[in-house]
Amino acid sequence: MAKEKTVYTCSECGGTTPRWLGKCPHCNAWNTLVEGVAESASMSKNRFAALAKTAEVAVLADIEATEVARTPTGMDELDRVLGGGMVEGGVVLIGGDPGIGKSTLLLQALDAIERSSQGVGEGTGQRQGAGGHTLYVTGEESGAQVALRSRRLGLERSQVKVLAEIELDKILATLSATKPAIAVIDSIQTVYSGELTSAPGSVAQVRECAAHLTRAAKSSGTTIVLVGHVTKEGALAGPRVLEHMVDTVLYFEGDTHSQFRLVRAIKNRFGAVNEIGVFAMTERGLKGVSNPSAIFLSQHSEPVPGSCVMVTLEGTRPLLVEIQALVDSGGPSPRRLSVGLDRDRLAMLLAVLHRHAGVACMDQDVFVNAVGGVRISEPAADLAVLLSITSSLRGKPLPKGFFAFGEVGLAGEVRPAPRGQERLREAAKLGFSVAVVPKANAPKQAIEGLTIHAVERVEQAMDVVRGLG
Repeated sequence: MAKEKTVYTCSECGGTTPRWLGKCPHCNAWNTLVEGVAESASMSKNRFAALAKTAEVAVLADIEATEVARTPTGMDELDRVLGGGMVEGGVVLIGGDPGIGKSTLLLQALDAIERSSQGVGEGTGQRQGAGGHTLYVTGEESGAQVALRSRRLGLERSQVKVLAEIELDKILATLSATKPAIAVIDSIQTVYSGELTSAPGSVAQVRECAAHLTRAAKSSGTTIVLVGHVTKEGALAGPRVLEHMVDTVLYFEGDTHSQFRLVRAIKNRFGAVNEIGVFAMTERGLKGVSNPSAIFLSQHSEPVPGSCVMVTLEGTRPLLVEIQALVDSGGPSPRRLSVGLDRDRLAMLLAVLHRHAGVACMDQDVFVNAVGGVRISEPAADLAVLLSITSSLRGKPLPKGFFAFGEVGLAGEVRPAPRGQERLREAAKLGFSVAVVPKANAPKQAIEGLTIHAVERVEQAMDVVRGLG
């Protein structure tokens, strides 16, 4: 018997090479080549035969642009992340740590969609249960285990159809026969195609199975949700090309020891990216949190040193987040540690604080934390970080009802943050009364109950805080 030819496939870009190399020649990533079995000519022919037919060339101005119809999932926070609901023929990839709640969330969503499809929806531009029913394909659990979970979630009479199968051809045949409106594949790493000899979960299998399922979704109109594993670094396992093939990529974040979970949109062809949904894990499954700012603010009876509230933007939603800092005496090599914020940016801000505001932390350990497990990537948190560090260093709390936001440059200037008026209104709505913001974000008309101090430089912000204290 002839020995099967092997190739090495890059898990980042999907490129192939006939022999192993330390660095991928296509994307220059290191240690990403994984051994697999080379495809035969017949396999390649079958794969390309499944591609969509060639469409006619059309002028862009002549193409009718219409809003896509959506199916609400019955979970407002999930709908927010998806951009309003599930889209017909869309493919969603959701990943997260084991036990974070991916299967629970999707089972609850399918049950809510199934229940809504039993009634008669009135046209509002949304698909009310279009297509009739849902399908949950489980490759990691048996049907009895899924049923047991549904009982724990209080879904005793759920009409969601369940298929325990990992073979791609049988899954595609079931999708073709039942034509569900929405199908969940849990998970894509367990599905395998008989045309490939590599094991389920390999780069070739994941790429091949995802391609066929995506093609099935586009041709039939079924919305397919793929559940993906994550690596120890937190990225989705499998080839990076998988994220390019799907329409929406969601990340399930949160500590398994914490009650709260975040679903973040990294890519969305039908909605805004970086949108987040906030959920609380309860005995009856995941429940949406209508006021997420409450979980990112610590409940202090009185102001404490080292705490400063900022208003960040997550997609279209302004959120109030408490930034906490602890400055303590350090040794010859002081530590710089941040949780939820960029550590390199923290080092830069400490240098700006010393150079332009005269506050030295060279011999101090500095620890900064964003409360609630949220991750803040926007630079608008700079001013709040500096004020919290100064508050902790001097041992003096900031005034009650105080908040700040703004980007700080290396020259000591305070730059405006986008959509500053929305941030101010959100803080005022939650009872905050004093703000230090960039001068460019100062509103032209006063906001009731809110005193605003507009600053242009870091030293001005420090002077304002000293005056308030």
